[in-house]
Amino acid sequence: MAKKSEKDSEAPKDIRLAATTRIWGFTMGILAICVPLSIPLRSSLIPLAAIGGATAGTIAVWRSDEKKSRNKLLLIQEVELLEQRLANLETIVGRDDFDLQMKIKRLESNNRNGHTLDDRKM
Repeated sequence: MAKKSEKDSEAPKDIRLAATTRIWGFTMGILAICVPLSIPLRSSLIPLAAIGGATAGTIAVWRSDEKKSRNKLLLIQEVELLEQRLANLETIVGRDDFDLQMKIKRLESNNRNGHTLDDRKM
């Protein structure tokens, strides 16, 4: 039980590294079986295919994560842009609200003083 928790704590934090380690671990097992068999057959096709497959798998793992990190960066930038736009809108609405309140106060004070809008126009 203690060995399992130690193994978990030693696990690589980068998922790409873990996947690459696993790919190449299986490839080494395949090569250990294929190389002795390929000598009497005089064909190196199977070991080369194993190495090519592991290489392609490794490239796919590392490139797919790069795309995800780019997408995350774009999403973060979009969120920041939306927050800035929202702040600008809040400022505009707040200013308009303040202007509207001032106009209402002015109208109320004019009404208290006995002035109407028609009196001011004349």
